[in-house]
Amino acid sequence: MNEMTPLHTPNESPPANLGRRAFVRQGAWAVSFLGMGGLTALSVEANESTSIDFEPLEVDEATWREWLTDEQYRILRREGTERAFSSPLDKEYGPGTYVCAGCYLPLFSAEHKYDSGTGWPSFWRPIEESHINTKRDFKLIWPRTEYHCARCKGHQGHVFSDGPKPTGQRWCNNGVALRFIPADQPLPALRQAPA
Repeated sequence: MNEMTPLHTPNESPPANLGRRAFVRQGAWAVSFLGMGGLTALSVEANESTSIDFEPLEVDEATWREWLTDEQYRILRREGTERAFSSPLDKEYGPGTYVCAGCYLPLFSAEHKYDSGTGWPSFWRPIEESHINTKRDFKLIWPRTEYHCARCKGHQGHVFSDGPKPTGQRWCNNGVALRFIPADQPLPALRQAPA
C-alpha cells in the first residue's frame, strides 16, 4: 500500500492557535491513536480560487541535483526529515503562500498555518486537495500518513490527527521542502522539465 492517493473534505473555518499545553495534552492521545492505526482516511476542502491545472513533473536525478541543495534533495527525493526547530519557516507568520521547493506548486496558505510547538512548519489543511498525495509510512513502529507534492512527488512531511479545529489535522512539513512567497510577491512559474 505504498501508492500515493489524493484527499477529500468538508467546509472549515480558521482555528485559533494551538498552544503548547494543548499540543502536549493531545500528543498522548495522538500517539495511542496512531499506534492503533489511526488516520486511515483524510480529507481536505477544495478551494477553487487556489486550484492550478498541472501535469506531473518528471525529471532525471541529475536535474534534481542541479535544482536542489543537498538538504532539499535528501528530504524531497529521499524522504528524509530535517532537524526540529532548524527551519526559519517554523516561525514565519506573514501572509503568503508556501510552494513546493522542488517544483513550485502551491501547497499551503499562511492563513492555515499555526504554531504546533513541534519545531516544524505546521498547517491545519493544505491549500488544495489535488496538490497533495498521501501514502502509509511504516518506517517507525506505528503507521503514519506521509504526504507528497502531487506534481513532482517530493516528500513534504507527515499528517497527524492532533491539530486544531476545524480539521483536527496537523500537516507537519519539512521547512526545507517549502519555499515561502510573501503575499506582495507573485508566485513563481511552475518548474518545467528541461527540453
